[in-house]
Amino acid sequence: MSNSHKAIFSPTDQRLWLLAWPLMLTNLTVPLLGLVDTAVLGHLDNPEYLGAVAVGANLFSILYWTFGFMRMGTTGLAAQAWGQQDSFAQVALLLRSLMLAVGIGLLLILFHQPLITLGLHLMNPSPAVAELAAEYASIRIWSAPAVLCQYTLVGWLIGTQYPRGPMVMLIIANGINIALDIFFVTVLGWNSRGVAMATVLAEYGATTIGFVIVLKRMPEGQKLTKELFGKISDYLRILQVNRFIMVRTIALLLVLAFFTAQGARQGDIILAANAVLITFLLVISNALDGFANAAEALIGEAIGKGSKDQFKTVFSSALRWSIWGALLLTVAFVLGGRWLISLLTDIEGVQLTAWKYLPWLWLLPFAAVWGFLLDGVFIGATRTREMQNTMLFSALVVFLPVWWLTTDWGNHGLWLSLISLMLARAASMGWLCWRYTRHDRWFQTH
Repeated sequence: MSNSHKAIFSPTDQRLWLLAWPLMLTNLTVPLLGLVDTAVLGHLDNPEYLGAVAVGANLFSILYWTFGFMRMGTTGLAAQAWGQQDSFAQVALLLRSLMLAVGIGLLLILFHQPLITLGLHLMNPSPAVAELAAEYASIRIWSAPAVLCQYTLVGWLIGTQYPRGPMVMLIIANGINIALDIFFVTVLGWNSRGVAMATVLAEYGATTIGFVIVLKRMPEGQKLTKELFGKISDYLRILQVNRFIMVRTIALLLVLAFFTAQGARQGDIILAANAVLITFLLVISNALDGFANAAEALIGEAIGKGSKDQFKTVFSSALRWSIWGALLLTVAFVLGGRWLISLLTDIEGVQLTAWKYLPWLWLLPFAAVWGFLLDGVFIGATRTREMQNTMLFSALVVFLPVWWLTTDWGNHGLWLSLISLMLARAASMGWLCWRYTRHDRWFQTH
């Protein structure tokens, strides 16, 4: 390796990339599924099917990612146990988190009817879209235990620095999902119902693969004992640590649901066009989250070891590569945005409307990258209260007032509000990060 190559790729850069590229590939398979859903339904004659899946998918984003702490919280705690080389803590965390995941998943199935009814009422789509979305949701809900177990398995694998596990899980599962999507919709003609069925089957497939991978990753010599299951207080502690992530996630997802609902109030064409553009937001977030997820694992390890030098070098490396990623995505959307929109839908009204709002998409990578990266830092350091507070500030003090002041701008005002939320998150989290670094608070007990 030449000296110039070594200068570009430090040992920390190399560790970051070894973790980041499988996670990036894993993350990109998630919006790829959304792209296929959108493309398959976007080429049908009726835009109501696309609108129904947009509404239904947003509903499940809220429902499932309310419990996203099963992924994020598990990563931070597992990474710190990994840094401390505590095999008992690693296995106990996994087992207890999986039991919580199954329990919460079964409760969601039990109470799904009022949850779905309330969600659709708040989103307020047109009657035709609402009926199709309700049918979609009544099928998707059966994946709840699998999805939450999957969050836990992925979080644990990232925290214990085995990113290829989630990659294998999700690439195989999403491959199955895409194949079933095309078969159920284009061959059997099941439309939005077929998309839901394909997703449920794929979620259980991913979870099964995840269990196999995790069993092979168990620390040597660690036997299954009664102590691993812990007491009620151990489960309450996991929930207590993660309650701030839960509130933060609910706030973020309510913002996205509000965005979808306001688009729906402007008509099915605006709803469908926003659905296409939001799909690209998922591509941006999942691509850049590769660096953030790698930072979670390495920052958590640094906290577990008590290594301030590792913390600083990991942060610097993750920041540098995140900025390059945001630049690459911006160039891609500026040069290829119209073509990508045409790829997803050939409904002329949806196409023309999405093109009209495309410039907002160009702004998204650099507006969002800072918040994504800092999420990774705060998760790795298990500073979850701060994540909650900055999100509440960004949503209540910035997003809603900006939306209110720009209601006359229609959909442009809606997009400005979303960009403002991301910039507010970046500013507030960045300020806290600067303060914690200056006053050496990252390694203090909290």
